[in-house]
Amino acid sequence: MAPTILAPSANRRDKALPPPENSELLQKRNEDLEKELKNSLEREERMKKELQITLERLRVAEEGEERLCSQLGELEAEAVGHAREYRAHVMALMEQLSSAKKLLGEASINISLQAS
Repeated sequence: MAPTILAPSANRRDKALPPPENSELLQKRNEDLEKELKNSLEREERMKKELQITLERLRVAEEGEERLCSQLGELEAEAVGHAREYRAHVMALMEQLSSAKKLLGEASINISLQAS
C-alpha cells in the first residue's frame, strides 16, 4: 500500500483566508488596479475618438486632393488648347508676314524696273 499524505484541514483554512492586514493590502491593490483599468479604458476611448477624427480628416484631405488633381488636369488641358491656338495664330501671322515681304519685294522690283 502506498503512503498517503494528509494535510491538516485547519492548515488549509488558514491559507484560504488571508490575515486581516493582508486583506486590506489586497483590497487597496485591487482598488488601485481598478482605477488603472478605468483610466486605461477612458484613454482607449479618447484614442478611438481621436482616431475617428483623424480618419475623417484624412478622408476629407483625400477628397480634396482628388478634386485638385481633377482641376489641375482640366487646367493643363485648357493650357494645351491655348498653346495650340497661340501657335496656330503665330504661324498664320508668319505666313502673312512672308506674303507681305514677297509682295514688297515684287513691288520694289516693279518700281525699280519702272524707274529704269
